[in-house]
Amino acid sequence: MTDTSPHDTFRAARDTLLRHREDYDAARADFVWPRPEHFNWALDWFDRIADGNERTALHLVEQNGDETRISFAAMRERSDRVANWLRTAAGVRAGDRIVVMLGNQAELWETLLAAMKLRAVVIPATPLLGPADLADRIGRGDARHVLVRAQDAGKFDDVPGDYTRIAVGSGETQAGWLAYEDAYGAPAAFESDGPTRADDTLLLYFTSGTTALPKLVEHSHLSYPAGHLATMYWIGLRPGDVHLNISSPGWAKHAWSNFFAPWNAEATIFIHNYERFDAARLMAELDRFEVTSFCAPPTVWRMLIQADLSQLRRPPREVVAAGEPLNPEVIEHVQRHWGVTIRDGFGQTETAVQVANSPGQRLKPGSMGRPTPGFEVVLLDPVSGEPADEGEISLSLDGPDGRPVGLMTGYRGDPERTAEVMAGGYYRTGDIGSRDEDGYITYVGRADDVFKASDYKISPFELESALLEHEAVAEAAVVPSPDAVRLSVPKAYVVLAAGWEPGPDTAKALFEHSRGVLAPYKRIRVIEFADLPKTISGKIRRVELREHAASTPGEEHRE
Repeated sequence: MTDTSPHDTFRAARDTLLRHREDYDAARADFVWPRPEHFNWALDWFDRIADGNERTALHLVEQNGDETRISFAAMRERSDRVANWLRTAAGVRAGDRIVVMLGNQAELWETLLAAMKLRAVVIPATPLLGPADLADRIGRGDARHVLVRAQDAGKFDDVPGDYTRIAVGSGETQAGWLAYEDAYGAPAAFESDGPTRADDTLLLYFTSGTTALPKLVEHSHLSYPAGHLATMYWIGLRPGDVHLNISSPGWAKHAWSNFFAPWNAEATIFIHNYERFDAARLMAELDRFEVTSFCAPPTVWRMLIQADLSQLRRPPREVVAAGEPLNPEVIEHVQRHWGVTIRDGFGQTETAVQVANSPGQRLKPGSMGRPTPGFEVVLLDPVSGEPADEGEISLSLDGPDGRPVGLMTGYRGDPERTAEVMAGGYYRTGDIGSRDEDGYITYVGRADDVFKASDYKISPFELESALLEHEAVAEAAVVPSPDAVRLSVPKAYVVLAAGWEPGPDTAKALFEHSRGVLAPYKRIRVIEFADLPKTISGKIRRVELREHAASTPGEEHRE
């Protein structure tokens, strides 16, 4: 290659994955992470593909039917104006940290691009956060600016700190707040005030905190923008595609599939905003706007299969799931009705997608696939720390292509925790998996979720998948319940599907089902019908269920 500009280096890596879109072995062999010394994805990639490009970059459809379509060229200009205004009116400088708390609205994408162009650091936040969470983000994140919806401005009344306040959608300036709408009057031509080092900080993510205080995950200008080339490959995105990902702003998956991966592929990001999930309406929008690829978390997939899937006339070409492992029963149900197979993927806030079922590859029931291009995945035995066929899913930091680009810089302000998860030449995910003779990895569970009953190791995920085979079960979570003889036994917290009533008859049916599909030592022994506690990102808080099962169980049914 004679031209080694950041744009061309990035494009070469991207095009390798597009060229081998359904040839996994070739993609693994030929893909090399781009590693430019200087790189600014907004300037070096997005602005270049947006130059004179009138294709739709972002398409928003509201619940009332209103639509917003913004072309690549228009998004470039709008983000330039916002960047100029943030610099002059709000005083945003390189390295400043901005809490961005917006919904799925055009201003979110404009702001992310603008902040990147300014070399500012974005702290994404969901609008569901309250004052205490915001104080934590501003304090530990050392934020100098907040940019939020006008209706959320009141949450900051009692949040201390010396920070610039910017409100979106106010229509007029509120006391003490700058009006975002003034940005559209700023100059359209943006000039960077300096080069962006690829290892400069771009994003600070507060994790969802399923077990403890949220960690502060740091990503660079390279780790997420380039890391999500792997995510683009997993989804199967092509230039010109229309991609719908159901995810809330403020969480890493939103950046994965509603920002970097689609625009890495030069695809359209499609958003359907709704107040309450409606499966029929969602399928109607998939049809109406000819969505070609669709990604949703397991919670949405489990709600979808409660509906009549035959309402969808033109299923997307690619359908994927991420966030938590997807139970095989859901995959089989969608395959029967849509003729397409949901392809699972595994990753974290700390990384891009590490393991996935990529397009065109043989799928094995229950497996989440094989390592994605650029990632060397090793399973480490929890006791010996040596590579094994079952163990903690870990990334080699010393693989043939070096440290994977799609891995976080570390946990900001916590060098001890960073050193702990990256000790011995591996990044450890905290998740357990098993690998078969063909290299396919099956998810077992979080290291702290796996438990023993009668001295047998139990994978909650396996038992939950078995329960979901029964038509009465919409969702389930399995945790250990104390037992005088067996130390602990599997207890299932069950959310029932429509038409089923909680009580001894339903519990009996589920116990019989458990006996029929599970080995004796794995059988469900206790059932409680209850809603599942979840984080605001939608993940089940099994730690809370474990505590409940151990101390204050509700109305239980025992086998």
